[in-house]
Amino acid sequence: MRIKPDIEKFATLDFEASSLSEESWPIEIGLSWLEAGEVQTWSTLIRPAHDWDISDWAPQSAAVHGIAFEELKDAPTADNVVGELLQNLGDRVLVSDAPEFETRWLSRMMKAGAQPAIPTIEDYHRVSFASFSGLALDMLYEALERSPAPHRAGPDSARLAHAWRKAIQY
Repeated sequence: MRIKPDIEKFATLDFEASSLSEESWPIEIGLSWLEAGEVQTWSTLIRPAHDWDISDWAPQSAAVHGIAFEELKDAPTADNVVGELLQNLGDRVLVSDAPEFETRWLSRMMKAGAQPAIPTIEDYHRVSFASFSGLALDMLYEALERSPAPHRAGPDSARLAHAWRKAIQY
């Protein structure tokens, strides 16, 4: 009998941001998780907080994610996004394939949303290697390789969760 890993206790997180600089701020968040074997995804744009440095907007980053600055003007505020994030996250553990960047953006968003506690973000690859082995791990990384990142937060977080779903099948 094959034992399936408890991967449903994790949620994959992805942000798109104003740039990759130390002063960058989040502009879109995506969260995906497996529920009854199916990938669930929540994502939203994020309106810049009043204390985020607007001059950090990088046209190079905008060219990658395809989000125009004007689209952020009507986006939900950070405190609304934080509330939705925490509701969708529940008791799941956050996981990212770029935890250093995601931690910076999550911290900036949580602070703007008046949330002092910042959830820890685990490394996607470490969790994957701890949860899968053999053919399942091969299938996980093959799924990632065959599905390039679209550079939008929702689809990027879903891509990671779909790879876990593929691995569970083996």
